[in-house]
Amino acid sequence: MLRLHPYEYHMPSALDEALSLLSVHGDDAMPIAGGTDLVPNMKHGLFTPAHLVALSRVPEMRGITSTATEIRIGAAETLTAVATHPEVLSVIPSLARAAALVSGPQLRRVGTIGGNVCLDTRCAYYNQTRFWRKALGYCLKKDGDICHVVKGGTRCVAAHSADTPPVLAVLDAVLEVAGPDGRGDVPIRRFFTSDGIWNRSIGRSELVVAIRIPRPPEGTRVAFQKLRPRRAIDFPLANLAVRVGRDDDGRVSDFRLVVSAMGAYPRHVGKVEDAAMGNRLGPGVIEAVAEQAFRQCHPLANITVDPEWRRAMIPVLVRRALKEIAAA
Repeated sequence: MLRLHPYEYHMPSALDEALSLLSVHGDDAMPIAGGTDLVPNMKHGLFTPAHLVALSRVPEMRGITSTATEIRIGAAETLTAVATHPEVLSVIPSLARAAALVSGPQLRRVGTIGGNVCLDTRCAYYNQTRFWRKALGYCLKKDGDICHVVKGGTRCVAAHSADTPPVLAVLDAVLEVAGPDGRGDVPIRRFFTSDGIWNRSIGRSELVVAIRIPRPPEGTRVAFQKLRPRRAIDFPLANLAVRVGRDDDGRVSDFRLVVSAMGAYPRHVGKVEDAAMGNRLGPGVIEAVAEQAFRQCHPLANITVDPEWRRAMIPVLVRRALKEIAAA
């Protein structure tokens, strides 16, 4: 039976108190919101913090509000709250869809959008029991110095496996971040790094407080697609978000594609917009974009599914997303 190690649980009632606890206890402390990913990882010995700092009672991290220009979502809001909020459903339905496809309903009622954005990367050689990892000799991400995915690799390539960040990326979301040195904004396109060990540009004592999403321009459509073995529970084998803006003549004036679950961060796929810009979103354009996405995307063997099959599914997901937008 997997058991949790002893730790002290703190429940601050203000953001400054939470930041102080994280700063004082340093590497011995970790924040916890829903805990749907952190607690299983603690049972596997991947994290062994002596202090957990709960964020559910921090008022600055709660609430979903809107203005004429943007929607602000507190990082401690549950995925269910995001998926069912009327304003989110009306203005940015793709984010509601992505949140609704995370795991299963029980976990979405507890798991938070901030936790999904900051989800630890996953790998077939990392997300295992301590006994299993020890038998293999551990890995670069935890307790070892060998990457089992890229032989001789010196950088961890564990997969970014969250569902909401690709949508947030094409929507130009901005993260409100707070830490010991103050508060500031970080565009989500600058938030992630290519290091699978810690794929965030913020420090371990910093917190994502909220997410601000600009209201998309009139005529902009965003679609989200997720590939997984079952229709619920499973992490993505691949996921993507597509944003398309069209002018009054129906021609594409804005095009963005972000793909994730391949490497350590959500990746903007370049060159695909060349096939779409200035054209109507017909079958030929959709097929050209799908083919370019296939050429650009190369999943790694960091998930226990054939990477070539995952790559072959990328254009399928692109076609589905673009057909959904074209029909809107």
